[in-house]
Amino acid sequence: MPKEQTIIYFDNAATSWPKPPEVSKAMAHYLDEVGANPGRSGHRMAVESARIVYAAREAVAELFNAPDPLRVVFGANVTEALNLALRGYLRPGDHVITSSMEHNSVMRPLRTLEWAGVELTVVPCSPEGFLNPGEVEAAIRSNTKMIALNHASNVVGSLLPVAEVGRLARQHNLLLVVDAAQTGGAYPIDMQVDQIDLLAFTGHKSLYGPMGTGGLIIGERVDVDRLEPLTRGGTGSRSEREEQPDFLPDKFESGTPNGVGLAGLAAGLRWILAQGIAAIRAHEVALTQQLIDGLRAIPGVTVYGGLEASRQTATVSFNLAGLEPSEVGLRLDDEYALMCRVGLHCAPAAHKTMGTFPAGTIRFGLGAFSMVEEVKAALEAVYQLATVPQSVGVAL
Repeated sequence: MPKEQTIIYFDNAATSWPKPPEVSKAMAHYLDEVGANPGRSGHRMAVESARIVYAAREAVAELFNAPDPLRVVFGANVTEALNLALRGYLRPGDHVITSSMEHNSVMRPLRTLEWAGVELTVVPCSPEGFLNPGEVEAAIRSNTKMIALNHASNVVGSLLPVAEVGRLARQHNLLLVVDAAQTGGAYPIDMQVDQIDLLAFTGHKSLYGPMGTGGLIIGERVDVDRLEPLTRGGTGSRSEREEQPDFLPDKFESGTPNGVGLAGLAAGLRWILAQGIAAIRAHEVALTQQLIDGLRAIPGVTVYGGLEASRQTATVSFNLAGLEPSEVGLRLDDEYALMCRVGLHCAPAAHKTMGTFPAGTIRFGLGAFSMVEEVKAALEAVYQLATVPQSVGVAL
């Protein structure tokens, strides 16, 4: 790759980059000036470390309108959070409903629980990735305990009707688990209004924090006594007892937390709150529609999903006729310094729904720092790959 080429980073659906500068500053401050173990000692450095972790809880609770910061349970990522929600709550004989657009972070725990005696219904979505709430309601049984859905597909960005399903869940006294990996920080989420009982989030995508951060927000309707922790061990609390604490968040937070990561996450969350979700969303919708329309105008390009930016996140999947996704991804990197993801994106169920299994797709994931000029350059790159080598390009 020539040195003069500027990187176009369109892999934000995998992890966001760049981060706001406040994130690295907060992490450096933690490492250089705080550094102690939160909740494990009473000296000033440990107290400051615990304050930083609690500030992250407060910021998460504010962004998602969670009932109480102490009901924000931190972990390594959204996958761990989803495992806690699913494996910690469901028992053999229970029935759970999910969709055909789920990431493996939902499907693999559910398939494992199915082998152990939990009944599973996968409600089919449309090939564009949309879900009919009526079909979810039709799948409810007498032993149904939970509905588990992603808020938006990580493959095509299609938004699922979480609020509508939340109302159904309340009407039938079920819990709603939402995988907000793709929407947290990029789309408005209100746990109270949307009637979400368990919200799993990750820090390193649209929350603009570092990898190794995420968690589960536990709503007030959840029976915490029934929800079993994935791990047990030291919490810094009730150290005189050998039994796991039964109160939040300690019941689900064994071991030393990722203090430096949570310092960065708190900074990312404060940046989002300062920008405003509405402004971030408007920016991404405009760029996403520009990208969709531009790709559809290129001969030989098939764009997947609903093709309306207002109905999805800033994630766009497409393919080029006659070219494998892997080849396109490699050439975009080597020839155009454009970073994207290709393949199945850890979501085989979604690709089967879309009709793109097993080859997968080329996925562009935009973010808050993406620019109009980058979208134009990306469209020109795709045009060059999709047309004859002698092409001189197209005005976009």
